[in-house]
Amino acid sequence: MTNGMRHGAEEWLATRRSLLTRLRDAGDQTGWQQFFEAYWKLLYRVARKSGLTEAEAQDAVQETIITVSQQMPEFRYEPARCSFKGWLLLLTRQRIAHQFRKRNKPGGDANRVHAAAAQHTPGGGGSAFVSADAGPATVDQLPDVSDTGLEAIWNEEWRQHLYSAALEQVKRQVSDRQFQIFDLHALQNWSVREVARTLRVSAVQVYLARHRISLLLKKEVRKLEQAEG
Repeated sequence: MTNGMRHGAEEWLATRRSLLTRLRDAGDQTGWQQFFEAYWKLLYRVARKSGLTEAEAQDAVQETIITVSQQMPEFRYEPARCSFKGWLLLLTRQRIAHQFRKRNKPGGDANRVHAAAAQHTPGGGGSAFVSADAGPATVDQLPDVSDTGLEAIWNEEWRQHLYSAALEQVKRQVSDRQFQIFDLHALQNWSVREVARTLRVSAVQVYLARHRISLLLKKEVRKLEQAEG
């Protein structure tokens, strides 16, 4: 890695870590835009996998962002005591639960749809976490934060969140050609022969590109885990 690339990576990581501090200033529009762009997909996917509809998930994301903005002035980034990951999980769970409570109001349309769906489910039961297309669930189906179901969803999506962020950083550290090789072979599952023939490179170049970028990815993910874990 060149000095310029190394400096860029360190500056990017420092910006990532300092973002939470910057957000204590509600007027920092640039900081809040960066926060939204970094985390909205994570929040949305967790909400959807928890059983919310698309509209409910969008509301949950907006409400979570608003809650973060309200509580951020009192938040102190102390990973040894309380990780940002755990804190954001707590806020997200609360907003998802709020959506289920709204749905669970007596006489609500979503509640009636759920009741009808339950009649067509063997045994009338099912997982607390259902497909977003399987029909609305009710608030009593959402477990506590410690429940392995919600935590498993969160951890899976958090890993994807870190991987995506790390991948964006790695793009800046390698040539376009190397990343294209990695993308086709590692991300799109093209065979070595297909990549070599299409891009007119040798098999050795394909193996080396995958090896190098995989190592860089692991390094960037570890950095993010330290910054956001």
